[in-house]
Amino acid sequence: MIHIQVPASSQIHKTANTVFNRSNDGDFKVIQPQQIAEIYNHKTAHYTEGIIYPALRFEDFKADLFPKIKNLIRSYNYNHPWLALNDQQMLEKAGLWKRDLKSAQEGYTLAAALLLGKDEVIQQILPYFKIDALVRIEDIYRYDDREYIQTNLIEAYEQLMTFVGKHLPDKFYIEGDQRVSLRNKIFREVVANLIVHREYMNAYPCTFIIYADRIEAENANNPHGEGQIDPERFAPFPKNPAIVKFFMQLGRVDELGSGVLNVNRFIKEYAGSGTPQFIEGSTFKTIIPIPEGLIKEGMTQNTKLKRIGGSLSDTVSDTVSDTVSDTVSDTVSDTVKLRLSKIILLLYQNPGRNSNELSNELNVSIATIRRDLQKIAKLVTFEGPPKTGGYFLRQEMKQKMEQKS
Repeated sequence: MIHIQVPASSQIHKTANTVFNRSNDGDFKVIQPQQIAEIYNHKTAHYTEGIIYPALRFEDFKADLFPKIKNLIRSYNYNHPWLALNDQQMLEKAGLWKRDLKSAQEGYTLAAALLLGKDEVIQQILPYFKIDALVRIEDIYRYDDREYIQTNLIEAYEQLMTFVGKHLPDKFYIEGDQRVSLRNKIFREVVANLIVHREYMNAYPCTFIIYADRIEAENANNPHGEGQIDPERFAPFPKNPAIVKFFMQLGRVDELGSGVLNVNRFIKEYAGSGTPQFIEGSTFKTIIPIPEGLIKEGMTQNTKLKRIGGSLSDTVSDTVSDTVSDTVSDTVSDTVKLRLSKIILLLYQNPGRNSNELSNELNVSIATIRRDLQKIAKLVTFEGPPKTGGYFLRQEMKQKMEQKS
């Protein structure tokens, strides 16, 4: 056998004046100008996130994002050097303002607009920009729920993680001696990779879809290989290094390649079985297998909590659920935890309810309610005379919920 290694060229080559795309499956004619442009973009060493927009001004960025960014950086690294800089200096340090030494053009970059731009500014630069988050469990042809995200990447990450928390259950898990959220551990990586590694000059829609047995995330990609990624042998390649660097300072992304490794590490604990798939091509597709019963159970619990919570935000319900899990014994069942969460939501909306009222509301015996209240004694207190008094949330719990409302 004679094996000849032909290195990839930085140019587009033609045969009989026709462009061919060579892939694992064979050689294919490329006729459409858009497809030829994608091949050129794949070959170029230039990152499209670094395109300079000379007319982009500091006033085009969302002013209220900067305090939030500083707080995120401070919580991740209280001694971070960016904290000593003003907002413009921070953007320059992050590589979001550039001077092209070839053309002498200077200004803020596409990465700066995507990370911090006002919604109308981003839509003017990239009119097709969006992230479409869908739930397709009951109605697989349309959707059961939908979040249409068209905002800067900082807030897009938060909105997509809220969507995840709304529709996917969490499981109790101890790492070392500390409880961690498996749901957040896994989907933090999936959502961050969906955002920071997308090829933003490609109009292909970015989607995050929850099915009954899996979650699929797909985004436009500037590929560096073809086919399914092997976690044991893959070599990570940055698609948008400036955006990745910025997310790393916020603590939302770890080192390059950690997403694939962390998802594979935690999926067995979360789903029980199945292997995640990371498929590289003109689009990058992530498939996370989930047992059907797990998602339906989570939807049922979220619906029940939302019904009890009424007008309260999903974030408040998540906070209550997480606090209850942290407070009670590991042996307490999910059914009891759900009931304890309901008690807290009821007392938040109507302080001073007694055991009899809670018993009628939740359709369980008074003895069960009293046992439940003992389990969350750190969160709930009784005030007033024994016969006419009632239960109230402790101040710490009440403040925690008010911060999230």
